[in-house]
Amino acid sequence: MPLVVRVKPRARREINALAAWWAENRLAAPGAVATDLRDALDLLADFPGIGTKVENSRDPEVRFWPLKRLGYDLYYRQRGKFLEVVALWGASRESGPKV
Repeated sequence: MPLVVRVKPRARREINALAAWWAENRLAAPGAVATDLRDALDLLADFPGIGTKVENSRDPEVRFWPLKRLGYDLYYRQRGKFLEVVALWGASRESGPKV
């Protein structure tokens, strides 16, 4: 049975900001953020352990999953029956978010 997805407020803000920017600047693929995010969350809800563990995280259970087309990484953790999305972070940044 898949985990229930919960998006933390910080991650929701980051997702909304990316979606707004993408819709304005990537006219050839305006729905890419929603599509890629949905596909990733569907996969991670079924297989939460496939992401890469984040080193030096405050929470040792935080993992990330690359959204390659978007150039972002999705940071998440499993909490019981929930998959919690904690951040969305530009993959080109030198370091990840403080999670």
